[in-house]
Amino acid sequence: MSSIPADGLRVVPLGGLGEIGRNMMVFETRDDIVVVDAGILFPSEEMHGIDYIIQDVTYLLERREKLRAYLITHGHEDHIGALPHLLPDLPAPIYASRLAQGLIGVKLRNANIRGIEQIQVTEDTVVDCGSITAEYFPVAHSIPDAMGIALRTPAGIVIHTGDFKIDHTPVMSVPTDLNRLALYGEEGVQLLCSDSTYADTPGHTESELSVGEALEHVMLTAPGRVIIATFASQIARVQQIVDGAEHAGRTVFPTGRSMVQNVKMARELNYIQSPAGVIRDIGQHENFPDEDVVIVCTGGQGEPMSALARMSMGDHRDVRIKSGDTVVMSSNPIPGNESAVNRTIDNLFRVGAEVRYAQGGAANVHVRGHAAQEELKTVLGLVKPRHFIPVHGEHRHLAAHVKLAQAMGVAPENTHLLRDGAVFELTPRGGAVVDEASAAYVFVDGMSVGDVDHTVLRDRQHLATDGVVVVVVTVDHETGAVVADPDVVSRGFTGLDESPALRDRTAEALHEMLARDSHPVEAAALHEIVKDEISRFLYRETRQRPMVLPVVVEV
Repeated sequence: MSSIPADGLRVVPLGGLGEIGRNMMVFETRDDIVVVDAGILFPSEEMHGIDYIIQDVTYLLERREKLRAYLITHGHEDHIGALPHLLPDLPAPIYASRLAQGLIGVKLRNANIRGIEQIQVTEDTVVDCGSITAEYFPVAHSIPDAMGIALRTPAGIVIHTGDFKIDHTPVMSVPTDLNRLALYGEEGVQLLCSDSTYADTPGHTESELSVGEALEHVMLTAPGRVIIATFASQIARVQQIVDGAEHAGRTVFPTGRSMVQNVKMARELNYIQSPAGVIRDIGQHENFPDEDVVIVCTGGQGEPMSALARMSMGDHRDVRIKSGDTVVMSSNPIPGNESAVNRTIDNLFRVGAEVRYAQGGAANVHVRGHAAQEELKTVLGLVKPRHFIPVHGEHRHLAAHVKLAQAMGVAPENTHLLRDGAVFELTPRGGAVVDEASAAYVFVDGMSVGDVDHTVLRDRQHLATDGVVVVVVTVDHETGAVVADPDVVSRGFTGLDESPALRDRTAEALHEMLARDSHPVEAAALHEIVKDEISRFLYRETRQRPMVLPVVVEV
């Protein structure tokens, strides 16, 4: 890769373009690197067993001596969730607002990561990172203390909006600072990187204020317990729930590890305020009449191990859904999670709950945290960037945002529809993609990070859809001769599970095959012969392709 010009800046998205989540952008000059956000991506349904996905940071590892700082825009998982995985190999100071630092601190303590400098920022903070200077400014989002960042670089001013919307009545926050954006626009902005999550949605996004009114109405009118599912990092939403519960004469019981930890942290930092006794431990909720109970939990995205999903399946330790409960899904499904969310909703209805959710017509139980088209055009009009890169969204969102930018006067040749891994070089003379970095998915599966690859996922999908047949063959370890009848065991394969006759025929076919091969073969070769023969036999008999696992036992 060629060297960076003295007046140049490289912009390298390692996640967040063409997907909802995994947000991370690298800004690199000849001598310095800053990273804006480091989030996770939630897995799709076919990624069996995967907890979440993080970035391939090979590009950074090769330049680690230049890394000066992590600049965090806000505390949502898709912006901070990868930090515990990156910091051991890529340590650097973390600059973030007070609430985001609190949420990051919970993660670092859980991961037993120490020695990382955390610096709290405000709307007036200026961070000196060598040849890059970062200036924070406030934006409205669905979490308090969200920030945008202006970077002063050798190539000119770069604005990164973070996630934002234009909300004139935000909850626990301040409106997006349009005056600051206009001042940067007057000074001259070389590049705007702007949130694209709802760039294909006309109009404006509703205010967060309407959500609190809707949730309070539910708590005032519901006949029994109210169970509200939202993200654990939605601290402002939790405060709205607490306020509504107080007015309705109810008590709030958080449940779910991340929800309990974040509520505790937010109360310690005074982001969540409540009179004594309004928030209690979930273990006490059965001591209260149902009509006085509000349970706040995770699970609005249908996550299989979340508190709400466990409630819907009847295996939550403290809460069992029953007739008379009202469940509120106070979130919109992340693209790709729709079927998981719908499955959770169906399960809740099945066990007798009344479910309120935005897609089902429940008014204002959730509003978007991202700008729609008119708000995006307002920012483009104020900033007047020379170059434009849409960020944070699937490809259709990025493409729609490019069209908006061109409609607002950005030259078509200066609108850059990038994908993860593109190495975009910007100078005062222009900008272009000059190389490509690895931006592959790194899968997190329990304690395993990066050990699961697409081959493993393919095998898991095969097992999930077709089942497995285990064929046990016993041979003499000296001669290689078969010394016992083969055994056939299946799991999840309907052909053998439901037909003892087919199981017998499979064993007979295997026995005949082994009898034909009168010359003993090595165990490895026998393994492949058995696998191929039984796979072909089962397909002829059933037109199904289970995973065949031969086990050769030497005695």
